[in-house]
Amino acid sequence: METKDQKPHINVDYFEGLTGDISHSEKDPVEEIGTRINAIREAKGLSLQELSHMTGFEVELLSKIENKEIQPQLGMVIKLSKALDSAFSRLISGDGTRIYSVTRKDKGKTTSRSTSSKGKKQLYSYQSLAPEVKGRHMEALMVTLEENPEEEISVHEGEEFIYVVDGVVALKIGEDAFELEPGDSAYYLSTTPHVIGAKKGKARILAVLYEG
Repeated sequence: METKDQKPHINVDYFEGLTGDISHSEKDPVEEIGTRINAIREAKGLSLQELSHMTGFEVELLSKIENKEIQPQLGMVIKLSKALDSAFSRLISGDGTRIYSVTRKDKGKTTSRSTSSKGKKQLYSYQSLAPEVKGRHMEALMVTLEENPEEEISVHEGEEFIYVVDGVVALKIGEDAFELEPGDSAYYLSTTPHVIGAKKGKARILAVLYEG
């Protein structure tokens, strides 16, 4: 019978080597998401007011995202990608050029952050694990979660799968609340209101997002 003392059935040391403490690359791509959004919006001839009408986001919020005062959460990026008729992956990590991706654990990864809607608290940081693949519809990410005491709700199109690598994850899906430990996983439709964060301190998850 399985006990709490047993180790997860995967080699967690592998993920430790893959992620460690997520550090920022020399060219910090967190500053590029707002730039990409701005460039695509202007190329389509859309004003901030028009993009606000299409997404439901306030003009002030959109302006802060483009000016990199706020780092958008992944749900926001998905909504923006739909409105701009642009691939979610393009906004996250740029255009890929390859038909496959092999990610070695000792190679640097794209690193980005997401903050609260007011931009005052970091909610999580993440690394794209397959930024080289062109035209992909899934995004595989290694995510370091922070505590989320304000329980900012996320709702967007698509589907999500998460696998806890270490730490304890507090997850709410609709009215149901869960505490997930290393080895636990969850799959849910992103259209269901959900809240995720570390229960205490930090936690790391492997997340796969399908934009739908």
